[in-house]
Amino acid sequence: MTDYLVFTLTANLASMGGLAGHERRGSLDWPGRSAIIGLLGAALGWRRDADFSPLDGLQIAVAVFDAGTPLRDYHTVQTVPSAKVRRPQSRPEALRAARLGLNTIITLRDYRCTPLYGVALCGVEESMLRDLRQALMRPVFTLYLGRKSCPLAAPLAPRIVAADDPGAALAQVVLPPWRGRTVARRMLADSGMVDAPAHRERRNDVAVDRRRWHFTAREVAVERVHIQPEVAP
Repeated sequence: MTDYLVFTLTANLASMGGLAGHERRGSLDWPGRSAIIGLLGAALGWRRDADFSPLDGLQIAVAVFDAGTPLRDYHTVQTVPSAKVRRPQSRPEALRAARLGLNTIITLRDYRCTPLYGVALCGVEESMLRDLRQALMRPVFTLYLGRKSCPLAAPLAPRIVAADDPGAALAQVVLPPWRGRTVARRMLADSGMVDAPAHRERRNDVAVDRRRWHFTAREVAVERVHIQPEVAP
């Protein structure tokens, strides 16, 4: 038996990584490692430039109860022609330096409407799991699922459970009462958590430099499951 910290994630709107070009910011259909580690750091009160190495050993499994409905939003953004500012140190400085000749473009933002996930964490000492549970119950910073415009729609209901595998642990998450008896048909986990997954995929969600938004790839195990947890009273 292994101790797991399990909790739920749901929001009216969510945006979780994906294509991040200049004119489009995409969203995948489940939260990756960097999103969950960032959420835990926010709960603990860590800022972006903090040392996140105490969480490096975490193994993460995610049950997809509802991937949500895709939604695309449109923004207008001012940009600075490269001829105006040859070597800007930042976009705000460039905007101040080039008061005339600004361009306006339309950018795309992808979201997921009302997604619902279960998360199971292990791989660190029990004391760290207890600290994380306490932080999720009383987070220092406001928690959101992706962008700051995506606050959580329900308490995370964190709890520490003992289970033989991540699927059994995820069956013990507590779902929001309005979601009814929802069933997860797909689970994604760090490769070391699953012995013989149905298949594997690669995802660029391991943060290398959080200030510069640099990420590297990892291998994720994808399993077809039938997880039906209890519902909060």
